[in-house]
Amino acid sequence: MPDRLVPATLAVRDDGTLVSPQYGDLHRDASCALAHANRMLAGNGLPARWHGSRTFTIVETGFGAGGRFLATWAAWRDDPQRCERLHFVAVEPHPFSRDDLRRAVSNMAECATISENVSTCAAALVDAWPMLVPGLHRLEFDAGRVVLTLAFGNAQDLLQRLVARADAFYLGHRASAGHDDSLSADVIRALARIAAEGATYATHSHDDTVKHALDTSGFTHRDVDDCAGEQALRVGEYAPRWHMRRHEPPRALPVSERSAIVIGAGLAGCAVVERLAARGWDVTLIERHERIASEASGNPAGVFHPLMTRDDNIASRLTRTGFLHALARWRALEAAGHAFARSTHGMIHLAESADDFIRMRDAFDALGTPSDYASLLDTNAARAHLNLPVAHGGLLFPQGGAVWPAGLCAAQFAAAGERATLVAGTEVARLERHGDAWRALDAAGGTLAEAPVVVLANAGDAVRLAGLRHVAVQPVRGQLTLLPPGSTAPLPCPTIGDGYAVPLDDGTLLIGATFEPDDVDPSMRTAGHIDNLERVRRLLPGLIGDLPAPDALRGRVAFRWVVADRVPLIGPLADEAQAVANARSLSGAKARDLPRTAGLYGAFGYGSRGLVWAALGAELIASQLEGEPLPLERELADAVDPARFLIRALRGRHIG
Repeated sequence: MPDRLVPATLAVRDDGTLVSPQYGDLHRDASCALAHANRMLAGNGLPARWHGSRTFTIVETGFGAGGRFLATWAAWRDDPQRCERLHFVAVEPHPFSRDDLRRAVSNMAECATISENVSTCAAALVDAWPMLVPGLHRLEFDAGRVVLTLAFGNAQDLLQRLVARADAFYLGHRASAGHDDSLSADVIRALARIAAEGATYATHSHDDTVKHALDTSGFTHRDVDDCAGEQALRVGEYAPRWHMRRHEPPRALPVSERSAIVIGAGLAGCAVVERLAARGWDVTLIERHERIASEASGNPAGVFHPLMTRDDNIASRLTRTGFLHALARWRALEAAGHAFARSTHGMIHLAESADDFIRMRDAFDALGTPSDYASLLDTNAARAHLNLPVAHGGLLFPQGGAVWPAGLCAAQFAAAGERATLVAGTEVARLERHGDAWRALDAAGGTLAEAPVVVLANAGDAVRLAGLRHVAVQPVRGQLTLLPPGSTAPLPCPTIGDGYAVPLDDGTLLIGATFEPDDVDPSMRTAGHIDNLERVRRLLPGLIGDLPAPDALRGRVAFRWVVADRVPLIGPLADEAQAVANARSLSGAKARDLPRTAGLYGAFGYGSRGLVWAALGAELIASQLEGEPLPLERELADAVDPARFLIRALRGRHIG
């Protein structure tokens, strides 16, 4: 069973002190909270330590009402020598609801001593506050130059799974009723695992067990007196006396220039282009067709929703993170003026049987999600919502729905601006390594583009270009059907189950899609239309009225490329030849032990979930290239690692 996320609530005493009654936390009055936060900055040598840096990463144990983040963000804004990109990662086991957070930061903003910058930042934080579901939530501010990654859930577990290289730590200390001590020995050891050389920390904790944990984990310590009469601040840095780590925290890929080639201009590739361009990379996008989004990403619409399972397994956690990350990225695109068509009335996933509904109910009850993420509908509620007869209830995802994939691709490419160049109608025949750069060559051997980094986002052809032997993807033919306006009853929102039905803006109903593994026939088939009609008639009896003959219906055929475990392949590609040559020594390898092909990354195998995976996959690759905190926990990053099948073969001694 997953750990349910239990939010904190907020009360305000007569003296203005903020109190969380359930957990006993006292959130200081506004002026004291900001003074406390500014002491944390000073204890870490900030803002001076981030001067001249491309990125600077701060990790905080306990976000609370966000006072330390807001003070840091305001200091960054006020500093003309600020780093290019500030990452702030905060773990919070009991986050506030948006309304309680608004009350807390409003209390700060009303303080006369608080700068206008803090007030502006506080309003932006409340506006961007994520849904209260477990996992990592990445929020971007100031055109992406300030990145807040909130980790909701058990602090110790999340810190042990965090992938980052921290330059500074804000060590909050909670030992009050209802909270596990946020500075346990295990937490300190987890922080030491991600500390950069010379990383600093500051804390108000003077607990002897905390001091011992810091000492044994490689941190120095000293106390700094406070002129305001508060308890002394304990500060120090990561300076272990001997090498203590098997794996060092991630670093940026050393490249002579920040340029990349992305092959494939569908959902996966266009998302990568936008994320790299946002970080200052120049990107050449190569597409074999004459325009972007010409294959599966060219479908009139695609459905968009997370999975939910009772045990909150890898697929559930990955789709939840991808779903929420995509929503945040899409809102940012729209706010920047790059709009695209998507539905806004939610989506319903109907159960296919009574047992299937029980599984949905058990998953919903286990996770305890808020209503803005998902609601459980019984048969009557589902019938009332859809105004159609249904056999079973299901799950309503208020933020789910349908998206026009080609419009999204175009919006992402437009957002990249002058940093992106499209080379269309051109197929890459092979890749060659020349010195520290890759060359993409056409069939005649001509160079199409050259860069230190290549991202393969071209579905099934990625395996051929990279010469991979231990990655298997499978083509699946999918035929969808378009039902003409007036031939169906009104459908208020996209609905899925065994098949799907999506109302389009012009009154057409999109239904589908067939699932035909290893079938590469691109021609339209009457049998495919009949199959789609039969499944949707079972899903939503009464939806479909009088129709033309099936052979007269319009539709589209596209191919999805799926991986055996139905999880995408995202990240740096393994150097398979070197791994095979060292198979014996790598038989117990973890993902971080494998040799990688320098500068070669993959973003493919998305199957029918490109809308869920693409934005998250692009952010993951961009973060890996830049040595930034990953938007995924270690376990989930390993789950999408393109080298995972090679690792399994090595462990099973099937090669070498």
